Amino acid sequence: MNVYVCVGSSCHLKGSYDVIKLLKEALATHHLEDKVHLSAAFCLGQCKDGVSVKIDDEIVCSVSQENFEDFFNQRILKHV
Repeated sequence: MNVYVCVGSSCHLKGSYDVIKLLKEALATHHLEDKVHLSAAFCLGQCKDGVSVKIDDEIVCSVSQENFEDFFNQRILKHV
């Protein structure tokens, strides 16, 4: 699985680096580092709805620290 977190200006201001940190921690906790390739992406084209995360071919918008646990459980754990 490939996961890209937008770090463009809008997403950066909305906390994309916090989301990356949470993703790294969650992947390590669940021992998924070898199954999920995590990268930063400059812009996923969803600036008004950031933080945007692309999972393979799907873009998920409005990911935040507040909804991270639900995002991770629904979008990452269920598909690994």
